[in-house]
Amino acid sequence: MGAAVIQGNVGWPQRLWIIRHGESAGNVARDHAEASGASLIDLKHRDADVPLSPLGLEQSQALGAWVRALPESDRPTTFMASPYKRATETAIAVAAALGRVHQDVVVDERLREKEFGVLDRYTRAGIRAKFPELAEQRQLVGKFYFRPPGGESWCDVVLRLRSMLGDLQRNHAGERVMIVAHQVIVNCFRYLLEQMDESTILSIDRNGDVPNCGITEYMEAPDGCGLLLQRTNFVAPLVEAGSPVTIESDRPKGAR
Repeated sequence: MGAAVIQGNVGWPQRLWIIRHGESAGNVARDHAEASGASLIDLKHRDADVPLSPLGLEQSQALGAWVRALPESDRPTTFMASPYKRATETAIAVAAALGRVHQDVVVDERLREKEFGVLDRYTRAGIRAKFPELAEQRQLVGKFYFRPPGGESWCDVVLRLRSMLGDLQRNHAGERVMIVAHQVIVNCFRYLLEQMDESTILSIDRNGDVPNCGITEYMEAPDGCGLLLQRTNFVAPLVEAGSPVTIESDRPKGAR
């Protein structure tokens, strides 16, 4: 278990859950495009508007049932989500299980998916064919620092999440906060909260994708000076509900 990197004179949430959204229609379309060797992922919506798949909704409801079964003193008091539809739909489904309405979910643009710029919707094969120089540059620089034209690096995401952590300390001390966002967001939060370096977080990323509706959980340290990791990629709520566990990446590995 790791202690939080950011410490200060203000408080921390009593408990923090960081959750990847349920399976989305984009996850399904990406897998189909990769399997067929297509250059582009066939989506009807812009990335921000891609909804949950039927299975993703089922996963979100299973997560909601698990939250509802927690003792009242352990349930989330605050829900926050990425503005991307698949994340807000997941958060709303969980909040609804506690009788909360969708207005109770705080949407924050700093939790949005990593922006992929010109590489958006391209498969690994498509990136190599359309942008060979960018593929070579990414190989040289590494995904943590590589920023595609019009897009973000992992460092860019980390920077916006630093301000999120400051807000959590100032505005949500003592609360139980559930955040629903995306795979890169989960990993970048871990990078910050567990005092990781580049090689450590990228090793975790290489070891496997964050499961859809997978839970990463922290609790406030006994001395109140940070957050302590409790568990990662926790999917028991899905298994207990008989809902399939999916680990599809949001983007081809060449773009993430």
